[in-house]
Amino acid sequence: MGRSYEFYIVDNRVLPDVFSKVMSVKQLMAADNSLSVQEAVSRIGISRSAFYKYRDHVFPLGEDKRGHTVIFSFNLYDRPGLLSNVLDVIAGEDVNILTINQTIPINGIANVTVSVEVSRIKNETDVLIDKLKMIDGLLSVNIIARE
Repeated sequence: MGRSYEFYIVDNRVLPDVFSKVMSVKQLMAADNSLSVQEAVSRIGISRSAFYKYRDHVFPLGEDKRGHTVIFSFNLYDRPGLLSNVLDVIAGEDVNILTINQTIPINGIANVTVSVEVSRIKNETDVLIDKLKMIDGLLSVNIIARE
């Protein structure tokens, strides 16, 4: 069962500073692709954990809450059928898989990058990530880009 969300328009002057700082980090990183998250949060004055906690939940007015394309990075054990299980979970959320790139497994672990189109996703992206994390053999899942 999917989560239900409510959205509000709130003047940033009444919000805790962390939300404005998260937006500043996102804007800084968009303006300078060479910056790492650590460099950007250090310049703005918030912790990496605060940035990661709120980055997918704070957007300027007019920016689509859900982007149209999300790129995931997975590390998974080199087991027959495991990538198929991951792709089945993704497809079960009504997202369209655009690309799949897999490295040659090293020490029994492969890195897979999957780009998906999420305009029709059934739930929020974090619900999809929670489902993916339940797959035995999937070591990590991260969003590396969102458009």
